[in-house]
Amino acid sequence: MAERPVFIPRPDESRLVEDISVSFMWHNGMCPSQKKKNVLALHEAASSRNLKPLLEVSTKSESRLGMRLSAFNLKVDLGANISVPLECVYQGSKVFEHGGPFTDLYAVESWEAKRDPRLRASGNLVAFKFQGIEFPLLPKTAFYDWLYIGAIFPHREYLERLHAYAGFTDIEFNPAKSLNCQARSCATFVALNKNGMLAKSMESPQAMFEVLRPGSAKQPHSCAERQQSLLVF
Repeated sequence: MAERPVFIPRPDESRLVEDISVSFMWHNGMCPSQKKKNVLALHEAASSRNLKPLLEVSTKSESRLGMRLSAFNLKVDLGANISVPLECVYQGSKVFEHGGPFTDLYAVESWEAKRDPRLRASGNLVAFKFQGIEFPLLPKTAFYDWLYIGAIFPHREYLERLHAYAGFTDIEFNPAKSLNCQARSCATFVALNKNGMLAKSMESPQAMFEVLRPGSAKQPHSCAERQQSLLVF
């Protein structure tokens, strides 16, 4: 058995996303067919709890929309007609005690950026730096959410179809090992869109964090330190 979260958008400023853990039968193996079996098993288990319909947001999704919303496929606009995969921007913007940001990772494949040895050999992560702005580590998911929601914001009218889903999953995300999750960011986008706060949140990184902050203390991955200063320019 395994457990994975289902991320439910809530049109409420005090709690934008609810994480519901669902247990299901895990299929061992690294091949894509096994991963897709796990997605199906997770969704079937969630359906028995009336959590449906769900969209898998990853490269393992059976839905073209879910695949396109994966951080490996979603593109971040860097200006000058240049766009790169979100995963590359996220990894390449990390600042460590002894190095970074490694912006050369913007120009490699997503899987290559995620596995770059410098990310594990440069000491502790201390911040993110992107387009001249330094983002602190707290709130914990703020930088990833800013990148993700910013990448899909231009397509917000098309993505209103996401409102038809009760929640979102990412079969690769294990909350015991990772923090940021594309499915959670997708659910956050839907929640902001539903409650009419999406446009305001995209005015600036500071505006995004101020919108996210009211509910952050109630999220399972949060802590009291989330109320500290949000941005260093």
